[in-house]
Amino acid sequence: MGRGRAKAKQTKVARALKYRTHDPDFEALQRELSGRGGKNGDVHAEDDPYDEYDDGVDEDDRVARRR
Repeated sequence: MGRGRAKAKQTKVARALKYRTHDPDFEALQRELSGRGGKNGDVHAEDDPYDEYDDGVDEDDRVARRR
């Protein structure tokens, strides 16, 4: 898909979101904001086996400091 088509699709979606009248689901919003429920509620559900080796500094930060 070329850039023109992608931009046209984004514009179409943005217009639909802007002008479409819909009733917001406040209960779903409350669940999402409170972090309860939903299948994507726990972002850190799986432990990273490399956490013990993480020094808390991103690789991009290291490169920036060298300059």
